[in-house]
Amino acid sequence: MKPLIGTDLKRFVRDYKRKNPQKREVAAVLQSVEYPVNVGSVFRLADGAGLSELILTGITPTPPHPTIEKVGRGKTGRVNWRYEEDAAEAIKKLKKDGYHVVAVELAQGAQPYHEYDFPERVALVVGHEDHGVTKATLAECDAAVFMPMYGKGLSLNVHVALSIMTYHVLHA
Repeated sequence: MKPLIGTDLKRFVRDYKRKNPQKREVAAVLQSVEYPVNVGSVFRLADGAGLSELILTGITPTPPHPTIEKVGRGKTGRVNWRYEEDAAEAIKKLKKDGYHVVAVELAQGAQPYHEYDFPERVALVVGHEDHGVTKATLAECDAAVFMPMYGKGLSLNVHVALSIMTYHVLHA
């Protein structure tokens, strides 16, 4: 087996997308995700997964930012994104637009992500690298899901967790 490159790679991706359309529309909210490397990684995810919207809130750094651009490989110009100071307000707007809002967080009443029945329009919320999603933001969410951890660590890096969740929601 040899890797696909150039035109063959583009053709493979095009054909796959035609045969396997996305099952759900997914947006993401970054609630005070502090580190530009994580934000850049999420921009790359947002482009690759075809997120409908990326909402940066609180202290989350925004483009133009050299680290976001470098890590995101220029995807800030391809992704539909906006900044909203208050995550709770952003969530209220998403709900008005018909999104079911789910926090990715270890929280009271959270379900394992693979057991949750995601509807057609989902907005995933992730929080600060050290503090997670705030109580005020969680209060606005429709639900919370978590990723079971079997090692000593209690969580994954925020952009890794969001990536896993996004692709699960798209293909579950």
